[in-house]
Amino acid sequence: MPQVALDQATIDYRVLGPEDSTAPPVLFVHGVLVDSRLWDRVAEGLARQGFRCYLPNWPLGSHTIPVNDPGALSPGGVATMIRDFIVALGLSDVTLVGNDTGGGLCQLVIDAYPDHIGRLVLTNCDAFDKFPPFPFTLVFALLRGPISIKLLFEQMRIKALRHSPLGFGLLVHPDAQLTASWLEPGRTDARIRRDLAALLRNIEKTDLTEVSTRLGRFTKPVTIVWGQRDRAFTPALGRRLAALFPNASLIEVPGARTFVSLDNPTAVIDAITTVGATA
Repeated sequence: MPQVALDQATIDYRVLGPEDSTAPPVLFVHGVLVDSRLWDRVAEGLARQGFRCYLPNWPLGSHTIPVNDPGALSPGGVATMIRDFIVALGLSDVTLVGNDTGGGLCQLVIDAYPDHIGRLVLTNCDAFDKFPPFPFTLVFALLRGPISIKLLFEQMRIKALRHSPLGFGLLVHPDAQLTASWLEPGRTDARIRRDLAALLRNIEKTDLTEVSTRLGRFTKPVTIVWGQRDRAFTPALGRRLAALFPNASLIEVPGARTFVSLDNPTAVIDAITTVGATA
């Protein structure tokens, strides 16, 4: 797997799609305690249509390479890593795609570094003061220390607990092998637990509230793809977020939960291939 050595961290990533693609590059941003496999079905479908897709494993708790500087692990710090990754690979006119915590990070990216982004696609994600939404406020509070992370992740080896509402149960239709693998780096590596604890200590409920007042400045195309069965990131939150952007479309996906890319990858593929098409 190729890697990019940034000042803050080494990011491993995968690339799908033709090198000579004439379509804008697509960069994916996952959330806390998942990795780039969240996007596999979407990226594979896009690659078949000629899109060049970049799937990094961001240092959000399911990564396997400890960061160089845990002090860089804050929402703003990870947004800077996303910008630095774009610069390091020489990408331009990027289609930025985010989900869950990663969607909140994308909002920080377009606020601080809008020149690097050509268009934005967000699936169900943090916004406003939902950073994170209930009940994940309780989970994030529990995971702010390496010891508590280890204790909780050992308990989460039990599938029923891992797929409960305090685990992945609200987010996706359960895939026991995938969800177990997402927790494995933090369960087995003290350095990853250190990184996750550092990140979660630096997440504040208000991190996205100020940014939300400036999202209207992003006039490039935006598509919001929102699963309608999501009990954490509710449909109302998606509609409220879409209303902030002056050049936005909202696609409501019946039957999908938070991880729309797993529940209905075709909806996300269609959104990425058409974002801005009518602008």
